Amino acid sequence: MEDRYGILALDLGTSGAKAAIVSLTGECQAWAMAPVPVILKGRNGAEQAPLAWWQAVDHSATRAMAQSPIARERILAVCTSSMGEETVAVDRNGTPLMNALNWMDQRGADAIKKQLRGWINPLGIGYGVKNLLQWMWYTGGIPSPSGKDPAGHIAYIRDHCPEIYDKTYKFLNSLDFINLKLTGEFTATQDSALPLWATNNRNPEHVRYQPSLVRALGIDPEKLPELVTSTTVLGRLRAALAQDWGLPQTTKVVAGSVDTTAATIGSGAVRDFDPCLTLGTSSFITAHVPFKKTDIINNMASFPSARPGKYLLMNNQTTAGGCLSHMADHIVYHRDELLQEEKRPDLYKVFDSIAERVPPGSNGLVYTPWLFGERAPMDDHTIRGSIHNISLDNTREDMVRAVFEGVAMNSRWLMDGVKKFLKHPCKDLRMAGGGATSAVWCQIYADVLNCRIHQSRDPIRCNARGAAFLGAVGLGKLEFDAIPRRAPVCWVYSPNPELRGLYDDRFARFKEFYTKTRSIFGRLNAQKGDSHAGPHAPTA
Repeated sequence: MEDRYGILALDLGTSGAKAAIVSLTGECQAWAMAPVPVILKGRNGAEQAPLAWWQAVDHSATRAMAQSPIARERILAVCTSSMGEETVAVDRNGTPLMNALNWMDQRGADAIKKQLRGWINPLGIGYGVKNLLQWMWYTGGIPSPSGKDPAGHIAYIRDHCPEIYDKTYKFLNSLDFINLKLTGEFTATQDSALPLWATNNRNPEHVRYQPSLVRALGIDPEKLPELVTSTTVLGRLRAALAQDWGLPQTTKVVAGSVDTTAATIGSGAVRDFDPCLTLGTSSFITAHVPFKKTDIINNMASFPSARPGKYLLMNNQTTAGGCLSHMADHIVYHRDELLQEEKRPDLYKVFDSIAERVPPGSNGLVYTPWLFGERAPMDDHTIRGSIHNISLDNTREDMVRAVFEGVAMNSRWLMDGVKKFLKHPCKDLRMAGGGATSAVWCQIYADVLNCRIHQSRDPIRCNARGAAFLGAVGLGKLEFDAIPRRAPVCWVYSPNPELRGLYDDRFARFKEFYTKTRSIFGRLNAQKGDSHAGPHAPTA
């Protein structure tokens, strides 16, 4: 009977919006996607149009509903997963006042450092001991000195776009904005509000704004939305929208979560110390834990989870699958005089075929995936990507394999910190996200990380599946403990012991390239005058 009822799961990522009809058993029965562009502004700015988000959500939801074998009257709720560190300034009517600042936007670096500066500077980032201590105590983390989170975004808007700041009724994350469009309610979840670094997270079942942190950030508290849990039923879907999508007027909207949380839950990794690696445009390794903890050295911490009483280990690798997208869009099929073919093949399948036939080690090439700075295991907004050790006999094929391996190398660096954080060997790792659809990449990850990779079923749909599970939990139709049985693994990739020596050596060289080039990149990519280029007006 459960497969006859479903959830309309919405999944908004950097590259676009997806919609899925997911049964209560976890089966994805319909799927649609619509793209959303990223607007780059200078070397440090990255924006997206909130109305473009909504148009993509609306389009993909309409298409998914048209495909669904589940009767419309049996769609019980709508629930959303979304990327996690965007900032949308809206007025009282919910209208965006500017383009959203994307999670890659670092124009707020100077503003947040100025806001939080102190005389004593133990970490070299200018925040001062008092600020650091209260942030660690209440939140478990600190505002990024790179400016790539809502704390930096809002500081930038306040300092450089004061007319927009003054008109702002609420600052929202992308998840909050979609929920506003679904219900008319101005809310934030415990994880969508997290990267503002203004919440008291010491009790995971009672997250609330901490007045001293809000004051330290220099934000007017009335500009912050109401906090709810990920499984809170926000109310009914707006009547006009229900009619457009052909859903019952009784359809509920459950708050949902950011993609980090949704992908972990959608992969089935809901038990303590069960790690999940999600490989999308960016990448992260997560695991539920029973404690609040921070690792400053490796830039990771545990924060309140959607699962009551639990924390979720979080971290973020800025560019992962985005490195393949960059190669596809800006190198192989970049539109210039060299491009001869009009019809573009499925480049990701081509990349898989190429990477599979190039020998491990990429014939000596080492790729570093820091195309827009890095968040973890080091927080460095000036570092950039490179391909090292190119010789006359290297080909484009070697470069393709090197990209696959370089992204995995950075994940191994991150994984070393995860093992210390969890105090578990992590010999088994669930893998989700669009990158996990590649069997070649899963095997490379197994070899580079020296662990068994458990490829999730329909890994590209784990975010949507996780949102659907949260929706079902919110309606009382599902318990968290039942989720692993509804999120099976389709294949297990074991590491090849013969490659251990090769990848250990490559990993050592990978880290060495960072330590020996970071000062050079720092000088090359210090913020220029374009760092304060104003945001675009809101666009569709």
